[in-house]
Amino acid sequence: MLMNLTLKVKLCPDEAQFDSLLKTMERFNEACNFISDVAFEHHMANKVALQKLIYQEIRAKYGLSAQLTIRAIAKVVEVYKRDKSIQPIFKPHGAMVYDQRIMGWKGVDRVSILSLDGRLIVPYVGYDYFDNRTNRFRGQADLMLVDGVFYFCPIVDVPDGEPIKVGGVLGVDLGIVNLAVDSDGETFSGDKVEEVRSKSSKHRASLQSTGTRSAKRRLKRISGREARFRRDVNHCISKNIVAKAKGTERAIALEDLKGIRNQTTVRKAQRSRHSSWGFDQLRSFIEYKGKIAGVPVILVDPRGTSHICPKCAHNVRANRPNRNEFKCVQCGFAGSADHIASINIGARAVVNQPIVAEGFISEHCSQLQLQAHEL
Repeated sequence: MLMNLTLKVKLCPDEAQFDSLLKTMERFNEACNFISDVAFEHHMANKVALQKLIYQEIRAKYGLSAQLTIRAIAKVVEVYKRDKSIQPIFKPHGAMVYDQRIMGWKGVDRVSILSLDGRLIVPYVGYDYFDNRTNRFRGQADLMLVDGVFYFCPIVDVPDGEPIKVGGVLGVDLGIVNLAVDSDGETFSGDKVEEVRSKSSKHRASLQSTGTRSAKRRLKRISGREARFRRDVNHCISKNIVAKAKGTERAIALEDLKGIRNQTTVRKAQRSRHSSWGFDQLRSFIEYKGKIAGVPVILVDPRGTSHICPKCAHNVRANRPNRNEFKCVQCGFAGSADHIASINIGARAVVNQPIVAEGFISEHCSQLQLQAHEL
């Protein structure tokens, strides 16, 4: 099977090319707003009908090429279809949509892009993983302007990896304090992410209370920095987990945490940290990296995984007296709460294979007891 991935490529235009791309982007979005006026006035969300109505006028009024005109109409229709009660409004520097008729890749370091001034051959910064996939581009690509830098975002088809021979399961518990803990006991702490979040929050609050023009410019300059850092951390964690699972020929078991924010309540002081928890992004990274590597990812029911004793199966909330510790009130089995949760997650993934599950639990419980003895 093929999987669609979006790559983000940084363009390196010279001054003249930058001005040409900027002018083209602004003209394109100006045309989109005009098309939006017509579509909303006539309540028309049919691409073919709208094209017949205004195609010639758009070309004459805004000087767009035939295919750029088609792409502008398609962009408006796609947005308008979502909610026909609201007229779409497009910002001057909104993303432009390109297809294979108006863009092309030239070797491994340049891309040809159509502008109001004709074709531009623009250098770009690529990476090894990108160079190997230039022959797999499919469909359209978006031209974006972010903080004064142009990026090109093409869609590529990536085949799923050859499935590995699975000989076990790596359970992974996703959390806030510890972003991930696997059933081998490896912990990926969230302390650095929390430090960046807290610092960014205080910095934004200070700038917002200042309210000066320079403070607003600073706010704009730092926007998205925290999200980029969090995304990078999640990429590193997911890469590590998938590599370990593939290297040890194990599937990955994760909790299905869909809707978890609505099912849990936290104290007021913890709301910001809870709302910024990027578990869904981390899970999606593990899933798509797993597909590429041929590693199966199994989602399990999260209920009870944090307070079930993996040794005697006693299930009461008292087994977890606090966030970090687990101690079974029946058999006395104890250990790190997140580590034990990951063991339960891994065991739940093989629940339909009792022999495998029994061996899995026995092995990891022995590891915990050995660690406790060493401590």
